[in-house]
Amino acid sequence: MTTDLRTRPVSGNQFSNDQATLRQIAADVLGYAREQGASAVETEVSEGFGQTVTVRRGEVETIEYNRDKGIGVTVYIGKRRGHASTSDFSPQAIRATAGAALSIAKFTASDDYAGLADEDLLAREIPELDLFYPWDLPVERAIELAQACEGAAFAVDKRIDNSEGATVSLQQSHFAYANSLGFIGGYPSSRHWISCAVIAGKGDAMQRDDWYASARDPAELEAPEAIGKTAGERAIHRLGARKIPTLQVPVLFEAPAAATLLGHFVSAVSGGSLYRKSSFLLDSLGQPVFSPLVGISDDPHIPKGLASSPFDEEGVATRRRHVVENGVVQGYFLGSYSARKLGMRSTGNAGGNHNLLLKDTGLDLPQLLKQMGRGLLVTELMGQGINMVTGDYSRGAAGFWVENGVIAYPVQEITIAGNLKDMFRTIVAAGSDIVKRGSKQCGSVLIERMTVAGD
Repeated sequence: MTTDLRTRPVSGNQFSNDQATLRQIAADVLGYAREQGASAVETEVSEGFGQTVTVRRGEVETIEYNRDKGIGVTVYIGKRRGHASTSDFSPQAIRATAGAALSIAKFTASDDYAGLADEDLLAREIPELDLFYPWDLPVERAIELAQACEGAAFAVDKRIDNSEGATVSLQQSHFAYANSLGFIGGYPSSRHWISCAVIAGKGDAMQRDDWYASARDPAELEAPEAIGKTAGERAIHRLGARKIPTLQVPVLFEAPAAATLLGHFVSAVSGGSLYRKSSFLLDSLGQPVFSPLVGISDDPHIPKGLASSPFDEEGVATRRRHVVENGVVQGYFLGSYSARKLGMRSTGNAGGNHNLLLKDTGLDLPQLLKQMGRGLLVTELMGQGINMVTGDYSRGAAGFWVENGVIAYPVQEITIAGNLKDMFRTIVAAGSDIVKRGSKQCGSVLIERMTVAGD
């Protein structure tokens, strides 16, 4: 029997202030700052609530509640910038925070690139993106869900006899952003998740693995039992892991691991890295960086999307765009400051990418394994051995050795190495086994050849 999360009610929101109150506070911040001499000002007023329950070996390990609120104020005196924040919503605190930001601005150096977003780029129409699904989940019920999740993992195999726990978390927040160009907007959003991590085997042969799901709407989460079962099966499949000799072979990144490759690309073509010249993809606009089969889009308007937003952190309207087509870079990820430094305009990415989508080439994971034939399937990455200036890539890894298109045995204590420029150019397939639990959504990615260092 599996748990149907749709049976839980999804009304109520637990906020202390409504959206109108947040917007009024934001307007007050603008007024106080202008009264005290700011030539321009922007502010964000936010509030959030959450509950997280973790169960380990069937017993409650932690129950956490979080309730947060805050105001961030950024002011400009000409081209000098100051920032201050507070968690106190009283008029006296708001006025004092605006004053503190102004005091900071008076002592900072003038910066020709500083300032609010360009007025003509601000969002004027706010699409409804269906981002808010509060989860009325009593703590007793959350405990039951976590226990069901962990119990399903233990039920997979008797060799699973330890656990790092199963967690059920609900989070919801809302905010209002305003600036002195006349923009004001805000909305509520939610994000919930269920996770499980278990340990199989004994002594030096122990193996750990996990699985989790995340969604705006709790009804769209995988059943806790399914998540636990997947975590348990993954741990069992890793038992008996071996070392392998150093080889140069094709490497298939399983979907969750492949998402990190998208993250490296975003970092390399983000404004801060570009204007600081700390990227291996400088001047890559219009250049073939990936294999011709690769297409990547940035879509902020997917209903219920985990990184959907009608406007960015500066109020700039967001839009769907292709950032890579046929392997060629079509766009960067820029906020207003970095765009000005580069002589460009904001792409609506102050705060980072939105829903980044890698176009698949029509093959599922078993088909990708057959296409690879012989090589390494990477299911876990460890360490941070990436040089973003040169693109050099070296990370600890674990996964499975593949022979004749079929998983032969698990492997561990290996390092995979290459250069991201070469890795991007030699992507030979992108899977349809897309995992949707973060801002970077892709299937498994097959790279033609990398160095796999073992014994």
